[in-house]
Amino acid sequence: MELLFSLLGNFLQVGLFSFGGGYATIPLIQEYIVEGQGWLTYQELTDILTISQMTPGPIAVNTSTFVGTRIAGFPGAVFATVGCVLPGVLMSVALYYFFRKYNGIQGVSDVLAGLRATSVGLIAAAAGSILLIALTGSSELGQGSGIGAATAGVFAGMLFMLRKWKWSPMLVMAVSGGLGALLFGVLGL
Repeated sequence: MELLFSLLGNFLQVGLFSFGGGYATIPLIQEYIVEGQGWLTYQELTDILTISQMTPGPIAVNTSTFVGTRIAGFPGAVFATVGCVLPGVLMSVALYYFFRKYNGIQGVSDVLAGLRATSVGLIAAAAGSILLIALTGSSELGQGSGIGAATAGVFAGMLFMLRKWKWSPMLVMAVSGGLGALLFGVLGL
């Protein structure tokens, strides 16, 4: 039971401080779950994030559910998900009434502008961590196994397909999965 309440507490913090949406939760989950508690490795978190991207629903909710399941089974999934979602629900209700009452005040707009800028920074930090883990196996610069040619090629190719030819993300994931199975499974690169 202590583990479940620890999951709840950690994900309450993630939900409470994840301004900017789902991707902004990634650095927080990394800090609390991987670095703070040591419940997962960076690679396990990256795998969970990958699966969370491919399943329907918000990435923060999916990630908290998968992390909770990995750590404490179904009860862990429930506690982690409730912890992640509850602060947002309560804040949304409170902010609805606040903004309805103080809609035209300049200070409120200034605070929101600062929060938007912070959200972009959090998302960029999360993207950088995921990119490093995917390419090198470590979230730290200069650590890990180095960038393999096959990994870099798949990354660059799929980025090109997304940006130049506007491939569907589902198609990119399917092709990437197939290439991964071929390159890393069959050919052992």
